[in-house]
Amino acid sequence: MTVVRMPAPLRPYAGGLKEIEVTGGTVGMALSDLARRYPDLRTHLFDANGDLRPYVNLFLNEEDIRHRGDVSAPLAEGDRRMIVPGIAGGRTT
Repeated sequence: MTVVRMPAPLRPYAGGLKEIEVTGGTVGMALSDLARRYPDLRTHLFDANGDLRPYVNLFLNEEDIRHRGDVSAPLAEGDRRMIVPGIAGGRTT
């Protein structure tokens, strides 16, 4: 099993948990397990086609998964994953 660290904005959709153990051999499989166990998270992580939303950033052992094969990146026992929601907004000058 690997551990997913949940950001504060998503914790209400995951039973208030800060960390959740998930199963799966890849990042995508682990995310599917997470969404299956906490269905309210699904719309925050995936779009209507089942693809990861573009503003959801995932890190595997402190490295962006986009540099490790995206959702097909393999997971190993003890890996830590962190979901970081994108932040937008602000003022332009």
